[in-house]
Amino acid sequence: ERCIKFHEACERQQVDLKQLLQASERFKQARLLVLGDTIVDQYTACDALGMSAEAPVLVVRELKSREYLGGAAIVATHAYSLGAKCHYLSVVGQDEKAKFVQKQLERYKVDHTLIPDSSRPTTFKIRYIVEKQKLFRVSRLLEHSLSADLESKMIKSLRKLAPQLDGILVSDFVYGVITERILNVLQELKIKYGLKLFGDLQCSSQVGNVCKFQHFDLLTPTEKEARVALRNRDDGIEWIANSLMEQSHTKDLLIKLGADGFIAYSTEEDGFVNRQHYPALCPNPVDVAGAGDSLLACMAVSLCAGNSPMVSAALGACMSSLAVQRVGNQPVSHEHLQQSLREYF
Repeated sequence: ERCIKFHEACERQQVDLKQLLQASERFKQARLLVLGDTIVDQYTACDALGMSAEAPVLVVRELKSREYLGGAAIVATHAYSLGAKCHYLSVVGQDEKAKFVQKQLERYKVDHTLIPDSSRPTTFKIRYIVEKQKLFRVSRLLEHSLSADLESKMIKSLRKLAPQLDGILVSDFVYGVITERILNVLQELKIKYGLKLFGDLQCSSQVGNVCKFQHFDLLTPTEKEARVALRNRDDGIEWIANSLMEQSHTKDLLIKLGADGFIAYSTEEDGFVNRQHYPALCPNPVDVAGAGDSLLACMAVSLCAGNSPMVSAALGACMSSLAVQRVGNQPVSHEHLQQSLREYF
């Protein structure tokens, strides 16, 4: 049923397998900078022992742990794995987690600039899991804004890299890396070099407003994040989407709907807003944590490569379905994406 709905969505947008395969071949033309918060995700597998005799608390035995790149770092890794030329720019602590991030980026061959910040640790999140079911998450982080000195270092790197880019992707977890001054510089670089700007703001456990991304080419909020930005809990999703596009002056928009997939909105040359719902293609996801990151990376790479928003959205639907089929946020390769396209069609 999901594949049928996906085919129907593609047919309505006059998109077929040949177009999607050709569009994905163009990924290697994209030149992208990913900017945002670095996170290290640890997954700790546990064995449930039962309830404690001392208090109504679940007792588990820790079995094994594995660490993965997270936050904006995995977005950059996805982009590179899809074939794009990608540079990653971020701030990390002066700690062992920062060394892990650097080693992983080198392993995946992602060019990077990591600016050390002695005032904060590298953000670290631990998820405790019993038989693929997440019990809870512990976060170790500080979320104050960058100092003026670090902000200037970020901006210097942005100005140096901008002339070689097609677009800049901002993955903001609201931990202080994306400041107002940096957003102003992005607008300046967009105009000067004709860059595309892509924005994602994740505020599941912190407060943020996606409307701070003004005049971006693409925003990708969840329905909840869109409603928070507009302070509107009651109106229908179409009203929310149109209001968000109007207030943020974004050209294209994805509203992520969790298990229901996402709705893509694209502003055409005559001002008409084309709308299409794409279903979530994986019926039994193993780990949904990386769905949005993989979707964002694929959309940004595809749009930088010159593909249309609806073709890019169809590719993104396939991309996110692959990302949720394994535990931990792991990059999806260009070859894996093309293989899945052939299977879905």
